[in-house]
Amino acid sequence: MSLVSNAATLRQLHQDRLTDYNNQEQQVIELTGLLNKLYNEQDVQVTLFGEAIDTSSINQVLALHQKAAIRHQGSQPIAIADTLKMVKAIAASDVQSTSVDVGQLIANDSDIQQALASISHDKSHVNGATDVVLYGFGRIGRVLTRLLLSQASSVKGLQLKAIVVRPAAAGDLAKRASLLERDSVHGGFLGSVSVDEDNNGLLINGRFIQVIYAKDPSEIDYTDYGIENALVIDNTGVFKDEAGLGKHLQSKGVNKVLLTAPAGGDIKNVVYGVNNDTVGEDTIVSAASCTTNAITPTLKVLNDKYGIENGHVETIHSFTNDQNLIDNYHKADRRGRSAVLNMVITSTGAAKAVGKALPELSGKLTGNAIRVPTPNVSLAILNLNLKTAPESREALNEFMRDTANSHAWQSQIAYTDSNEAVSTDFVGTKHVGIVDAQATIVTDNHATVYIWYDNEVGYSTQVLRLATQMAGIHYAQIPA
Repeated sequence: MSLVSNAATLRQLHQDRLTDYNNQEQQVIELTGLLNKLYNEQDVQVTLFGEAIDTSSINQVLALHQKAAIRHQGSQPIAIADTLKMVKAIAASDVQSTSVDVGQLIANDSDIQQALASISHDKSHVNGATDVVLYGFGRIGRVLTRLLLSQASSVKGLQLKAIVVRPAAAGDLAKRASLLERDSVHGGFLGSVSVDEDNNGLLINGRFIQVIYAKDPSEIDYTDYGIENALVIDNTGVFKDEAGLGKHLQSKGVNKVLLTAPAGGDIKNVVYGVNNDTVGEDTIVSAASCTTNAITPTLKVLNDKYGIENGHVETIHSFTNDQNLIDNYHKADRRGRSAVLNMVITSTGAAKAVGKALPELSGKLTGNAIRVPTPNVSLAILNLNLKTAPESREALNEFMRDTANSHAWQSQIAYTDSNEAVSTDFVGTKHVGIVDAQATIVTDNHATVYIWYDNEVGYSTQVLRLATQMAGIHYAQIPA
């Protein structure tokens, strides 16, 4: 082939690829419009293998489809056109308050009309709105705010109405807004944030959020701000027992309390997807810790498959705000030493807390943690003695990959077999734990499994799943 004809062939190839990509972009534009309409008008959530489809970015929608095809090995490629076809069928139906996983439907060659007909008995169900108050506005509080207000506005579901912080000097609102808008770990907020000084609040993506200053939960009357039957998400970590958290219930306008830390006493420590069926009508619930949430789903599926005799959990955890930047007094051992210069051995209750969510593992696990000089994303190392030995390292990895790709666990457990993966690759990951297949070790009945997790975003998604349940919000599931 001559150089001229070869150049012409390459030009044509480039043009064909560009045309195909432009066509996909147009399909995404149509798709996102339908998704927003479904969310606003019918309270229908559409996911692709458990992951929300970001309607604010064309490229992210395309990337999600590409990632889905790679992640779900053996499944047919997931084309934008296939997703669009499914979503058009959903939009033409009268379903309400439904969560539809189009990835699973496409991969399993399911009939969307038959799937829609299967929930016809639940079409009359409509979710109401639940007022949400964030008590505290630290790392978790701001991540929760981003997650709650990054999706399209709706009059249903969880409605963030207020943020409570301690009394502060003039200029506090502007500082709070700036911390939400700019984040050294997660980057800029994809939306608008402005200060409403007259009404003492923040305007975030067009929604007014009241900022309330208080020293103690019991001194607040939320009804003065038009807030009723609210779910308070306490992310301060100050109150961890029924006496402290019960102060929230003394406030007018509060119905339930969710703690974003391990709780003591008789308060249930809940890992969504594992023991959230125990919540019932409890008015105070703990979402346990980020590490407990990261490891418990994987421990559950491994225990169900192989049985766990005993084990040890070592957590390589990013430093947290309770450590010192430079050496100074700290009431806890070792934590007074500089967080940005040292690896710091410390205790963790995560291994013990697993037993509260999974009673069958109670007393079987020990644990320690090492705080390291990174600001986010942690790594849990599970050293487990199994009752039944896996056939091989490959067999255990295959089991974990299939589990991560299953409809039951795809929203919580993820899987990577990249030999280039490092911690920053998982910043912003909404899966609660990501199994690193390259690091898996199997020797007879002993297995070592490594789990990455974004200890801020991954954990916060679990908190919101539990908050949704506590609010009485539920969705019919397609597939069931």
